[in-house]
Formats: sequence, structure tokens, C-alpha cells
Amino acid sequence: MTVSLFTFVDLYRRHLAAADHLLTKGSEFAAAKGISEAEMLGWRLADDMHPLAFQLMVVTNFSLWWPARAAGLPELGAVDETLDVAGFHAAFADARAKLAAFSADQFAGRDDVPLTHTLRESMEFTLPSGQWLSVFATTNIAFHLSIAYAILRMKGVPLGKSDLFAAGL
Repeated sequence: MTVSLFTFVDLYRRHLAAADHLLTKGSEFAAAKGISEAEMLGWRLADDMHPLAFQLMVVTNFSLWWPARAAGLPELGAVDETLDVAGFHAAFADARAKLAAFSADQFAGRDDVPLTHTLRESMEFTLPSGQWLSVFATTNIAFHLSIAYAILRMKGVPLGKSDLFAAGL
């Protein structure tokens, strides 16, 4: 079976919808407990890990950047971790709309196109576009979405596995 790189666009749209859903549940829980949005966005799984806002930022940015890069297009903007809850909800909606504008044709024949990217200002890698998208980006998006889930769950937000699939299968 052949899998098109375009398949990842829908996967990332679903991850963004799940992040949006998790944030809604977290916000509702925080409000019911008298916890500010800023405090909630600052929650961490462990002291030496990035906070919830950072996790949501990575899910948003990677979901936009990597399909664009794989398709040979310019990056589609970025959000930072200073957004408030409304800002993150708007960013998720904007990212989903931008992903909806992609077409399968933009990814056709691009699986093996070399893509060079610098990580952490000192490590430069050249890999096929398909590998960046299917391995690097997908793993990172899933990781940061899972960490967002874990942070909220650890703080007592009533979440279950189905909340990670809020966008449906």
C-alpha cells in the first residue's frame, strides 16, 4: 500500500483538534477550581520539563511547518508559548484552516526530495522530505500532544484515552 505524504495533513489536523479539545477540558476544570488560565498554561509534568503552553505551541507549529516544508512551500507562520487560552484556540483554528488549503498534488513526488534543516542551531541534517514528515514531525507532534494530555491528567482534569481522539478516526 502506498501512503501519500498528504495523509499526514489530515493526521495533523486531527492532532490540532485534539489539542483544542484538551485545552477546553483543562480550561473548564481550572475555572471550576478557581485556577487562572495563566497558571494552568504554566503547569508542568516535571519541574525540568516545558509547561503546557510550550507543548501546545509545538503541536501547533510543527503541524504547520513540516507539511509546508515537505511540500516545498514557505513556512506558514508560528505561534509562541505566550498565548492565552483564547489565543491558543484561535491558533488551532487558524492552523486547521491552513492545513485544509493543502492538496495532494502539492506532495506528489516529494517523498525523496532532500530537505535540510538545522536543529538546535548546531546540528544540520539533510533527509528526504518524507522522512522528516513521517518520522521526525509526526513523532514530535504526538509526543507533545501526549505530554499536554499527561500534564492535564496529572493535575486532575478528567480525561481518558478517547480525549486524544476527539477529532474522530
